[in-house]
Amino acid sequence: MTPDPILGVFFHWLGGLSSASFYVPYKRIRGWSWEIFWLTGGVFSWLIAPWLFASIQTNDLINVLVSVPAKTLLWCYFWGGMWGIGGLAFGLTMRYLGLSLGMALALGITTVIGTMGPPIFNGTLGSLSSTASGKITLFGIALVLVGIFFVAKAGRAKEKQLQENKPDIERDEFNLRKGVLIAIFSGVMSSCFAFGLDAGEPIRNASALAGTSQWWKGLPVLCVILAGGFTTNLIWCIYLIRKNKSANQWFKKTDTIAKPANSLSLNYFLAALGGTLWYFQFFFYTMGESQMGRFAFSSWSLHMASIILFSTIWGFVLSEWKGTKANTKAMVWLGIFTLVLSTVIIGVGNSQAGA
Repeated sequence: MTPDPILGVFFHWLGGLSSASFYVPYKRIRGWSWEIFWLTGGVFSWLIAPWLFASIQTNDLINVLVSVPAKTLLWCYFWGGMWGIGGLAFGLTMRYLGLSLGMALALGITTVIGTMGPPIFNGTLGSLSSTASGKITLFGIALVLVGIFFVAKAGRAKEKQLQENKPDIERDEFNLRKGVLIAIFSGVMSSCFAFGLDAGEPIRNASALAGTSQWWKGLPVLCVILAGGFTTNLIWCIYLIRKNKSANQWFKKTDTIAKPANSLSLNYFLAALGGTLWYFQFFFYTMGESQMGRFAFSSWSLHMASIILFSTIWGFVLSEWKGTKANTKAMVWLGIFTLVLSTVIIGVGNSQAGA
């Protein structure tokens, strides 16, 4: 199959939209603690959906995984576990830096390390950057960071403006030094997912040899990486469940004055929907990566850019930018434009490589 990078960019956009949207159903869950809905949705994100779609779309899934060296499976699982730790630290980044600044900083670090790490580690960066198509692709990756900077700057301005007429509860927790240190840790650990994808190349090759289409050969890799992520999240959620004695929430609804509880069935449905949406970011990621040719490493930048792009647009849809100044809104739209432009340039660079 001849790669089609422009189509690959489109699939990465779909993945970013899925990632940016998964928390919307979670926000409508009532009467469940964070650890309850996170673990419930995670069962769908990290276990059910990966194995279900890999079983449907790939050939001989179990034998493919058994056929690859144990070292490959262990590395994919290990990097998935490290990525899971980064995701848990991500919440603390939001606490100390605020949503926009924290997300932009953590995802910015994840973008750089997750994109450039594998080719540097494999010793292929020099040859990739020596070509005209490689230079275009790397320029597009650099533009991703510029777009993240604009969004972060606008986000910080938004947080300050919205706090002007409100109590300083949220401002009291702002801690730049602590937040930056945690953001660096979260960004480094979260980028481990990209290393897991890189380590899974033997699994993709084995799946292709088993007759799986180029589109879907990456799905078995997700089964292993996400199992590692599930492990670290499971350990933390069990700790919180025991600490908060919240396990009974799975079996009965708890009313609150401010937010009356949903029925249990609705909570389970919303958790399943949010968890499945979260998985679809990587379902589409594998489709997009399959179309990126020799610059498949740029897929991670496209993924991060798309997440920030659609997260920011969701912010406008949900009126999160209401009450901010015109120049702040202009700054965030400049960031969105830069992110869109960066994904197009990366796609063009990949297309030139195949020309």
